[in-house]
Amino acid sequence: MTSNRTILITGVTGNQGGAVARALEGAGFNLRGLTRKPDSERAAALARQGVDIIKGDLDDEATLRRALAGVWGVFGVQNAGEAGVEREEAQGKRLATLAREAGVEHYVYTSVGSAHKQTGVPHFDNKWRIEETVRGLRFPSHVILRPVFFMENLLAPFSLQGSTLAWALGPATKLQMIAVDDIGWFGARAFTDAAALNGREIDLAGDVRTMAESAEVLTEALARPIAFVQTPIEHVRQYSKEMALMLEWFENVGYSADIAGLEREFGRALTKLHDWARLHSRPDARLNETTQRRVS
Repeated sequence: MTSNRTILITGVTGNQGGAVARALEGAGFNLRGLTRKPDSERAAALARQGVDIIKGDLDDEATLRRALAGVWGVFGVQNAGEAGVEREEAQGKRLATLAREAGVEHYVYTSVGSAHKQTGVPHFDNKWRIEETVRGLRFPSHVILRPVFFMENLLAPFSLQGSTLAWALGPATKLQMIAVDDIGWFGARAFTDAAALNGREIDLAGDVRTMAESAEVLTEALARPIAFVQTPIEHVRQYSKEMALMLEWFENVGYSADIAGLEREFGRALTKLHDWARLHSRPDARLNETTQRRVS
């Protein structure tokens, strides 16, 4: 049933898009990857793996129309950290609308955990509005994925600073997390099991940890002391009111994905932080090449 079906993956050289491309390798689809930089090393590596790399831009309607020609399915992802809240929303709505016009039959949108809960966090609420557009377009089938905080963010320069793990969260605040490769696995399932998952909206998380616990896990994995230090929220607010709002929401509300339920339903043990950290502490690991600037 998957023979000759083409899937367009946006953000194919980034975290989520790249993970979906890897997870779909050998699944029987023709993979088409959209990137602004088709000459990059990542794009070249994907091309060697059989992905048809297409130059395009989420802000450029003409390039999107070309990329969507003859496509059965789309994996749509945008980056608020790079585009900003308003532009990300426009990109998400543009891609979905053009996909529907092009006759795309199955649309997978990756949003953010708790987008449906009116969090008041701008780059969460804009994703809810993109979700509303996807639902309103009435694709023959669609799936919405809502990943929580990426484990990969723990290794980002704004997080891991030498021997310090710095976050404006209390030491006892629990935060749900997900490994990007697990997002890729669910993204692939959203296509291979399109009929069974049609209409589903799935919050994705694999583990829950405090930042103090995360520092202990990183200490073991990296074989060097890592100490958690709580950054004052006002320091964060000085450079990003939006980031401060999100961290306050983490502190006061937080994600609520059903991790045990996901593992039961999908028959998969999701990646726990200690396993992820051991993998990413290897010298050849993909540490932080494309960590998104927004923190999901």
